[in-house]
Amino acid sequence: MSTATHDKSMSYTLREHTADIAVEATAPTLGGLFGAIADGLAAAMCESIPEGGGDRFEIECHAESTEALLYEYLDQLIYERDVRLVLPVDNEAEIHELNRDEWVVDASARGVPLAEVTAREIKAVTYSEMDVDRRDDEWYGYVVFDV
Repeated sequence: MSTATHDKSMSYTLREHTADIAVEATAPTLGGLFGAIADGLAAAMCESIPEGGGDRFEIECHAESTEALLYEYLDQLIYERDVRLVLPVDNEAEIHELNRDEWVVDASARGVPLAEVTAREIKAVTYSEMDVDRRDDEWYGYVVFDV
């Protein structure tokens, strides 16, 4: 099973959440959902994202469920931010179910140099209240980040 990448019909919303921040997103595909949540993560870190600049980089993660895969993917984006010193934006993801217990995300992001933006630190992604669910004809996701 494979899902499509980032498209204009997906969306995300930032939600206030005590000392944390949450991203709620919907998309017609699971890959689109992952991209939308990753874009929400970028928006939570930075109020204004530059249109251009930064090189695209790729990410691949494996996990045993869609929730675990989303966690690994977002955790990898935070790691890439810290190592590359970039804000991962314009996120695109494609999800594959290899077998019953293995899911893969093949993703890419444009890395805007942190020196070019004013960003607040998101410390970590959490499993707290995480939800990845197929609802009617779209995918729904909710993720809380530790700030």
